[in-house]
Amino acid sequence: QVQLVESGGGLVQSGGPLRLSCAASGNIRRINTMRWYRQAPGKQRELVAGITSSGSTNYADSVKGRFTISRDNAQKKVYLQMNTLKPEDTAVYTCYGAIVPAGAVYERDYWGQGTQVTVSS
Repeated sequence: QVQLVESGGGLVQSGGPLRLSCAASGNIRRINTMRWYRQAPGKQRELVAGITSSGSTNYADSVKGRFTISRDNAQKKVYLQMNTLKPEDTAVYTCYGAIVPAGAVYERDYWGQGTQVTVSS
């Protein structure tokens, strides 16, 4: 079965960097768009960054210029490099992948378990 597993979350001070990783595993035919979402307590989940299979990226205005999403297709991983972190970046960050499983024709939605990022002031 296809799974997404995040890693790299933790506690950092304002202004510091943090790098999140998301690894896809299982029997996979193709990985299409991958995204990072985040959700702070009491707030709506929001799209942070996305990257297509061809490498096209998009970012939320609040993180543009500070965060970078990238992918390694050979490793089946997606990364989120976060720089100049702010307290308002504190949230649970979750990896999403539109993935075609082996034996299937159409993509399906997969979600990681989420990883906590806490930025102290």
